[in-house]
Amino acid sequence: MSSRLESAPSGGPPAPGRRAAAARSASRRNVADRLATRFVTLSGVVIIAAILAILFVIVGVVWPLLRPPSANAVPAGALPAGTFPLALAVDEYREEAFVATTSGLLVLPVAGGKATATDLPGLGEATVVKAVAPEPELIVLGLSDGRLYPVAVSTEVAYDEGKRRVAPSVRPGIPVIVDPAGKPAGVFKYVRGPDGPIALVATGPRELTLVRVVEKTSLMGESTREEVRVVLPVAASGDVTSLALDVRGQDIFAGTSTGEIVRFDLRDEQNPKQEETVAASAPGTAVTVLGFLNGDRTLVSGDAAGRVSSWQVVQAEEGDSRRLARIHEFRRHEAAVTGFSASRRDKGFVTGDARGGVEVHYATTGKSLLSLAAGTAPLGAVVFAPKADAVLAASLDGKLHQFALRNPHPEVSWQSLFGKVWYEGYAQPDYVWQSTGGTDDFEAKFSLTPLIYGTLKGTFYALILAIPLALAGALYTSQFMHPDLRSVVKPVVEVMAALPSVVLGFIAGLWLAPQVEKIVPGILLMPVVIPLLAVLAAAAWAKAPASVRTRVPNGWEAVLLVPLVVAGGALAIWLGFEFERFFLGSDYRHFLLTALGLTYDQRNSLVVGIAMGFAVIPIIFTVAEDSLSSVPAGLTAGSLALGATRWQTALRTVLPTASPGIFSAVMIGFGRAVGETMIVLMATGNTPVMDSSIFNGFRALSANIAVELPEAPEGGTLFRVLFLAALLLFLMTFVVNTAAELVRLRLRKKYRTFE
Repeated sequence: MSSRLESAPSGGPPAPGRRAAAARSASRRNVADRLATRFVTLSGVVIIAAILAILFVIVGVVWPLLRPPSANAVPAGALPAGTFPLALAVDEYREEAFVATTSGLLVLPVAGGKATATDLPGLGEATVVKAVAPEPELIVLGLSDGRLYPVAVSTEVAYDEGKRRVAPSVRPGIPVIVDPAGKPAGVFKYVRGPDGPIALVATGPRELTLVRVVEKTSLMGESTREEVRVVLPVAASGDVTSLALDVRGQDIFAGTSTGEIVRFDLRDEQNPKQEETVAASAPGTAVTVLGFLNGDRTLVSGDAAGRVSSWQVVQAEEGDSRRLARIHEFRRHEAAVTGFSASRRDKGFVTGDARGGVEVHYATTGKSLLSLAAGTAPLGAVVFAPKADAVLAASLDGKLHQFALRNPHPEVSWQSLFGKVWYEGYAQPDYVWQSTGGTDDFEAKFSLTPLIYGTLKGTFYALILAIPLALAGALYTSQFMHPDLRSVVKPVVEVMAALPSVVLGFIAGLWLAPQVEKIVPGILLMPVVIPLLAVLAAAAWAKAPASVRTRVPNGWEAVLLVPLVVAGGALAIWLGFEFERFFLGSDYRHFLLTALGLTYDQRNSLVVGIAMGFAVIPIIFTVAEDSLSSVPAGLTAGSLALGATRWQTALRTVLPTASPGIFSAVMIGFGRAVGETMIVLMATGNTPVMDSSIFNGFRALSANIAVELPEAPEGGTLFRVLFLAALLLFLMTFVVNTAAELVRLRLRKKYRTFE
């Protein structure tokens, strides 16, 4: 009875128990669908959030590069009344300042306190006429009796109960007698050369005296001191008003009252000569300040009109001569430039004027970074703190002004990152990436342009190989290949994508590059020889008897081309050797260098194109083949039914319909090539050069990050610039993928009538 009630007649409504079971099953499916939908949505949100988090982290590291420099006035002490500062030095902790005045040398607590006069033995009745601070720990006094009196100034640091105590130290040196007649040293320079001090003094309106002091110590500990004196007449229209002398004693620069800079070459010590005279200021405007930046390669000039310029001795365009060239002009002062001080950490410097104005500049970028006001009285001296974190200025009214700087990355600007920069030692502006050097005065070069160029160059050569092979292979596989053969070919190509890029880079760098070097002419002939053989083979196959052609099932013809391609490659290599022997003098490298001016690097763009193209082909092939295979069969059948051939159907019906997917495949391949690291790193010379030649290497953004990031100090300029490179990669892929998606949607909309 119960079984009759639960069962329903055939064709009638379902029994109540079955309806309840179906309802429970549907409810479970709905719950599972909702859970799956929420899980997929949550996963997508988490992925987007992770990507945004990575972006925020990168931007957070890069942001300090973009922040403008700033300065804050800090309270400082004052000099005794009636004191006129001539030169200024400060210790690295900015606790003690050393001020040269007309009466001697004072030690002044920077934060405020009483100035202390130092005892300088041997000074006698002489007074201080002029003073300079050529180094952070050296002040040289020009005395009224013609002597130059060097004084080493520094601080001794001690820690007492965890507190730092700084004690000033003043160590007078041996004076240098420049003018035996006792004429005061009004305009002079003093440097500590490799063999001893070198002094340069204007002993007349148009006469210079150079004194080299050679100090030698014997094996027995005995010291000798020898002075070599050279008099240099100055052939100029004005009197000497300023001097500059490099630490090597090879170049002398004299500024004149008529706005000229005269350069002397002292490389031949027996025959010093005046090389050239250059107009640095307007006629009649005196050059008031000359000085070298860190490294003694870049000269800075300031004049009575407030103009500030940087100069370098560069190679002339013709011949072996050298010339003094103006590199940059900086923000102009409102009054005559009276003070100059160079940073000992980078290419920054500071200038002061006769109205209390102070300007902070950076020579490499040619930018004036900050304008500061140190009162209204003329400045007697300015100094860049040893850590480049402050500027101190002493005005003639006896006040000491201190400005704390926040400028951790002065060498970075949009021009230095992406434009041409005229670096020291270069004949002209150029794009250069060179983050490290072998000397302390090395100037880091952070141009990202060669890296961007290298990234696009490697991608270009890789896609030249990958796109034609991958798309042609995908079209043939999806439309013409036999299903049994397709079931073998497609998995094999997909397995290619699983090969680690480090393995491909290792093989390309150690095995492929030497092999390619031997057969370059043959490789360049392959794109001509192999297609030509394929066309000839196709024509021969069409003329073959039907009894022969029917023995090969449709879709298996590609198997016959495999030995033909191999034979074509071998033929191209042989023809390359013959071509090289008959037309290139048996050495294509020599021909490239002499005839075309191209050098051949073993690890070059050709090797990268082959190796990275091999890595990109599987991605483009798989996505494109899936899109072509997904074209509805009705479209293909309809085209064939209307009389179109299989090739016409493939090219005019299937290809346009699948074009959104094909375009996506190409863009995915582009992104894969742009972000490739190991192949580019191992298969190229990894040199950041901008050369379009396929026979030269390059350096990509990704490879540069991999190479330099482990050695970059955290928080330093290099560290942040590398993160900027990562941000550029991120933006490049984002822009390309966004543009690809927009194009894909337009193509899909255009061809949706075929779906």
